[in-house]
Amino acid sequence: MRVALACPYALDAPGGVQVQVRELAERLRAGGHEVLVLGPARQPLRDPGFLAVGRPVRVRFNGSIAPICPDPASRRRVREALAAFAPDLVHAHEPFVPSTGLYATLEARVPVVGTFHAYLERPRALAAFAPLLRIVWRRLRVRTAVSEAAAAAVRARFGEVRIVPNAVDVERFRAATPAGLPPGRRLLFVGRLEPRKGFQVAARAFAELAEEFPDLLLVVAGAGRRPEGLEGMEGMRPETRGRVSMLGLVANDELPRFHAAADVFLAPARGGESFGVVLVEAMAAGLPVVASDIPGYREVVRDGVEGLLVPPDDPAALAAAVRRLLRDPDLAGALAAAGRARAGDFSWDRVLPQVEDVYRQAIGAG
Repeated sequence: MRVALACPYALDAPGGVQVQVRELAERLRAGGHEVLVLGPARQPLRDPGFLAVGRPVRVRFNGSIAPICPDPASRRRVREALAAFAPDLVHAHEPFVPSTGLYATLEARVPVVGTFHAYLERPRALAAFAPLLRIVWRRLRVRTAVSEAAAAAVRARFGEVRIVPNAVDVERFRAATPAGLPPGRRLLFVGRLEPRKGFQVAARAFAELAEEFPDLLLVVAGAGRRPEGLEGMEGMRPETRGRVSMLGLVANDELPRFHAAADVFLAPARGGESFGVVLVEAMAAGLPVVASDIPGYREVVRDGVEGLLVPPDDPAALAAAVRRLLRDPDLAGALAAAGRARAGDFSWDRVLPQVEDVYRQAIGAG
């Protein structure tokens, strides 16, 4: 099968959707399919089978910053790329976002599968642009979402979607060797340093815990462009701040080594998360998880089974849950073991057949 994957976000920028698209392309090729990946990019793409169709601009969206390409000239480049590749099917990611996925949906002359990734707490844009978006909706032969949280707003306004979850290279996290880090027990935070991801919550919780546990360290894998991302560090005592390892942006291929060196994973996002790939990665690595009790995360981690869920934006509650794990190794071990088993549900071995089934359904319906 010849498949064109359309990614709305810059292919040379970090992001969960970009990782999903890249890994899906790799798995499809390994299964014998021919794949072309389209998306915006700041720099020329060296990866074979990846084609830049426009330059991204940074747009504030859903509590974050999205590097998309709404430039109408990009639509022509998408049309030319699809004509040259002649796919059997187009898989458009985030087809409602004014970028490559939307343009590929409108320009495709073959069946289109649309995948919705975002969790919209206040879907005002869907309401405002519903007449236009219905045109896009009707072009989708099969509609999927990565979670019930991602499906909710779309279902309410447009119609039914099928759930096909995100996938993770589980074995890469299970088999990693630990990175060299200072001695002690380590809390790991992975994510962009922006308010939505809750780094400030993790920092304030750590400041509280550091008084009780002198061997405790906070390891942070992530970067941010705005100073508010580091909110929560400003009140730390110098000796406490010295126990925070700021790694900056860590390549996805390098992340498993830091998971393997950690003891507890922190995911204190304040909202807007549709799934929780970071949770699956942590569980695959055998880490007990402490995460915010928000819709997307509840579909991945079950409270008291694979991890502990706490109210969002509550440093004291986050600290209390971590304290419980540090003082109860048996509980931490039980959560970690259950998490390892749960992570298998989101492995590519489980998810890729679901994706291929959707493709066959779309082509058959055509």
